Amino acid sequence: MLINLDLAPGIVRNGTNYQQANAWNDSNLVRWYEDSMQPIGGWRTKTTSAMTGVCRKIVNYRDNSGDRRTVAGTQSKLYAIDEAFALYDITPTGFTAGDADGVQNLGWGALGWGASTYGTPRPDSGTYTPATTWSIDTWGEYAIGCATSDGKIYQWENDTGTVAAVLSNAPTDCNAIISTDERFLFALGAGGEGNRVEWSDQENNNLWAAAATNQAGGFTLATGGNIVSAISMRGETLILTNIDAHVARYQGPPYVYGFQKVGTGCGVAGANACVRADQFAVWMGTNSFHIYDGAVSTLPSTVGDYIFSDINEAQRSKVYGVLNSKFSEIWWFYPSEDSLENNRYVAWNYRENYWMIGALARTAGADVGVYVYPNYVSSDGYIYEHEVGFDYDSATVFCESGPMQIGSGDRLVVARSLIPDEKTQGDVTATFKTRNYPNGSEVSYGPFTMTNPTSVRFQGREVSMRITGDVATDWRAGTMRLDVVEGSGR
Repeated sequence: MLINLDLAPGIVRNGTNYQQANAWNDSNLVRWYEDSMQPIGGWRTKTTSAMTGVCRKIVNYRDNSGDRRTVAGTQSKLYAIDEAFALYDITPTGFTAGDADGVQNLGWGALGWGASTYGTPRPDSGTYTPATTWSIDTWGEYAIGCATSDGKIYQWENDTGTVAAVLSNAPTDCNAIISTDERFLFALGAGGEGNRVEWSDQENNNLWAAAATNQAGGFTLATGGNIVSAISMRGETLILTNIDAHVARYQGPPYVYGFQKVGTGCGVAGANACVRADQFAVWMGTNSFHIYDGAVSTLPSTVGDYIFSDINEAQRSKVYGVLNSKFSEIWWFYPSEDSLENNRYVAWNYRENYWMIGALARTAGADVGVYVYPNYVSSDGYIYEHEVGFDYDSATVFCESGPMQIGSGDRLVVARSLIPDEKTQGDVTATFKTRNYPNGSEVSYGPFTMTNPTSVRFQGREVSMRITGDVATDWRAGTMRLDVVEGSGR
């Protein structure tokens, strides 16, 4: 009897073993295209020297001459990177450096003198101090940036021999900035007020004092949260706090902008956790994913349980989302529970609606457009070109299924051979793990190098399959089939 091991694309990691049955439930560096499993592209180093600090934002753009520019910020530095990927330190004079790591402030010294009792952990209401992050955008051909540790708004005018300078007349003590489609510059959390938005005059980011002769202005959002980030949408600007979501829509003088709350209980995990794709935006929250497409809703995820139980809550401000438009994917890099720094990823394919997980230490990234390949930054400060070749720095490329019941489940089944389905025979290996009961002991068989057919020889009531890339090439794995016979009832 031939059994098709036909599993739908994507990872299912929610619930119990049986809830993950007949689906892939673990992976590393794989994706699916037209139901066929394949490796993601590899990467190669582009910079020869490392940034000082940990990169929390990177933006690519072209100036008016068509030259490619990159600006990247760490907790202590601001860098410009040219087309040859040489680094230039453009850190503003007097810049206030920040913190590489977030702090929950739930331990000794977290609260004021006399609060709580000696020797006890501080309550959950202790102040959370996020890691220092940057927001960087463009203003025409120039770069605009703001770091959470410093709060000032800086502009860099594409001269690698000149550092970024404080933007004249702009608000200080800000959380973030965004350049709107209508050519206003928003200062978010302006003046130290976490729910305050102030904007410059249209086409003039040096004029911030509101008057009857200009369109500068400000507005205080009706929220108990603090603004974390914003992203430009078509015809509006989405503003995210740590607890809710708002949109700003241009309506002209005298009010200039109108503001509306569009979601509650949907706070963003960090300053760079929101990504725009097509006509919607998606972000990682504190316990679920959210999507805005005119209204805010929770984005169902087949890996949500796993991700939000695995993430290091004290370092959630480091979450970095990036669009991979070539493959219709949105990736989030995050720190796992036992890591201070981003070491894992979760990705959503929004065209085919499936999820992927894996291990990859990246702290910031930028999609294709200015460059042919996506640029991601490693935790050690180097910029890598991704989706090129199949070199993974010795990482294992694999995908493993949850339990698949073979037979009716009341008798042992003996598997004799595997009929592989590959683009090129021998590019992957298969390993099988059998159990007689959901939480019983597991026995592993393999790895098996693919032949047609492949002799395997194992028995059990349920089996999981692991496909591992065996060669550094663009392999494909489809629907494998097992040749089985019924065994004993023991």
